[in-house]
Amino acid sequence: MAKRFCLDLKKDDILTWCAEKGFPKFRADQIYKWLSSGVIDTAEMTNVPGNIRSALEEDFSFGSMKVIEKYVSAIDGTTKFVYSLCDGNIIETVVMRYKTGLSVCISSQAGCKMGCTFCASAHAGFGRSLTSGEMFGQVILSQRNMGEKIRSVVVMGIGEPFDNYDNLWGFIDTITDPDGLGMGARHITVSTCGLIPKIKDFTARKSQINLAISLHAPNDELRRELMPVPAHYPLKDLIAVCREYVNVTGRRITFEYSLFDELNDTIACANELSSLLKGMNCHVNLIAANEFEGSPYKRCRKKRIDVFRKALEDRGINATLRREMGSDIMAACGQLRRGIEQGE
Repeated sequence: MAKRFCLDLKKDDILTWCAEKGFPKFRADQIYKWLSSGVIDTAEMTNVPGNIRSALEEDFSFGSMKVIEKYVSAIDGTTKFVYSLCDGNIIETVVMRYKTGLSVCISSQAGCKMGCTFCASAHAGFGRSLTSGEMFGQVILSQRNMGEKIRSVVVMGIGEPFDNYDNLWGFIDTITDPDGLGMGARHITVSTCGLIPKIKDFTARKSQINLAISLHAPNDELRRELMPVPAHYPLKDLIAVCREYVNVTGRRITFEYSLFDELNDTIACANELSSLLKGMNCHVNLIAANEFEGSPYKRCRKKRIDVFRKALEDRGINATLRREMGSDIMAACGQLRRGIEQGE
């Protein structure tokens, strides 16, 4: 039986383990603090006795997640980490620098089932969902590697977070734990392609976590072309639950809209999108779609982006163009890939 990954341990798990082993309760606090700071080598747990460290290594896995590649953008300093997991799956994580500090974009799955035709992840096949500890590990190990505190997290990397819902919330519980990293909920954003049952559950929790919806089209016909799996949920139903989210939580919702040249970047699309979102407390995050080898789509031209944005703003829809980061290291939106060690 495979050992449990050390970062999957909650504080209560460590307390229970210490009690079963006959170790003092305060040792659990020490171990948890080390793990929460990104220490996954027991040799570095200098205030923990050797016999306890040996017992930890015997019962749990400490070396199953590690950085195997690191790329730094020559354009803007964006850093992409390639992590290998215990079973040979490989995921990618991106750290971006803003005026407010470092933000990390993490993956929730090794691969993705959603089949979005414009995303490199969909072309790489599906491995498995990540554990909550593997999601947390991307944050805390990247932070340790950077030598600087990460201020915010976006769950927008490889995978569909709401297709890994329980582990997503396990990750959120870990990263917001005041006894651990203690990140504020408003510094965390989760992006979904529109799995309606999970959006309803997310709404019912009345969390302060930010919600983003990958929309990319203003009608069902065009959206089915771009996003075949989430299109099982009609757009009218998706927008209805989004309005419910805003009404119940009082929070603004973000819609992500990737622009593809002469496909979904027309004035007609802008007007249709404006009508769809009219009256909702929302923000449209426009993305100049990134190309990758094998992609059937072309990047939208800057002039067309400006016209599209103005059309939205003229109709009362708040919209901004997302700053592109890390495109030279294949770290921009839609460019991340999942792999397998020793070759895909």
